[in-house]
Amino acid sequence: MNIVVCIKQVPSTEAAPRPSPKPPFIDTTGLSWVINPFDEYAIEEAIRIKERQGKGEVTVITLGPESAREALMGALAMGADRAIHIIGETPLGIDSYATAYLLCQAIKGRLFAGSGPATFDLILCGKEAVDDQNGAVGTQLAELLDIPHVAVITKLSVDADGKAVVHRQIEGGTEVLECPLPALFTCQKGLNEPRYPSLPGIMKAKKKPYEVVPATGLAPQEVWGPGARVSVKEVSLLPTRKVGKKLQGGVAEMVEDLVKFLREEAKVI
Repeated sequence: MNIVVCIKQVPSTEAAPRPSPKPPFIDTTGLSWVINPFDEYAIEEAIRIKERQGKGEVTVITLGPESAREALMGALAMGADRAIHIIGETPLGIDSYATAYLLCQAIKGRLFAGSGPATFDLILCGKEAVDDQNGAVGTQLAELLDIPHVAVITKLSVDADGKAVVHRQIEGGTEVLECPLPALFTCQKGLNEPRYPSLPGIMKAKKKPYEVVPATGLAPQEVWGPGARVSVKEVSLLPTRKVGKKLQGGVAEMVEDLVKFLREEAKVI
């Protein structure tokens, strides 16, 4: 089974980004960068499927600047077989449609046999990137490729007949769906426990195929300029939260104080 995993390099969740007045409105100076945590579940699941079947190939692909190579090398060290790097400007300023479109063009150009059928069986993505929390790239990519998709899965099994059964959490229960392949699924926490790259894996990653391709198919102004479908106008920090009000005394006294506060200070009743 040939599996494609779309990943993104994002600032570490431990980092403290600062707003900037200029696009992409985030000051990236001194930030450390990592593989998007939700994408790690996708990488791990792809590797496990290949290991269970004993055959196939896992291709990781990303859109980003030269520095995104580190994320792809990390995925190769985990166990992916090859990498495709779409070189483009920093993804912090690009909208989800342009990202999906450029990924689609690269996948079609590198993983389709001319105008014939797809040479991949499955595409996995994280459910969202932790930097913008958009959660739209995976489903938009599936639509552009004209393949089925299911979002936010927590369990995946693939049978010999070319069908996948996926579980996704819904309010009050679990939804189980069957889907023909090729298909695209976005991965959620709970799907698996991503492995850490081993030293042998890190050494092998340096010898694995690594292809660099240009971002093609969209004019620059359609991706990062005024022609983009979604553009960021401003980024600001949340306002500092006010110190909470602590009620004291017995229950009756606290209820009386609470009602008084809601009526006279908060003015909500």
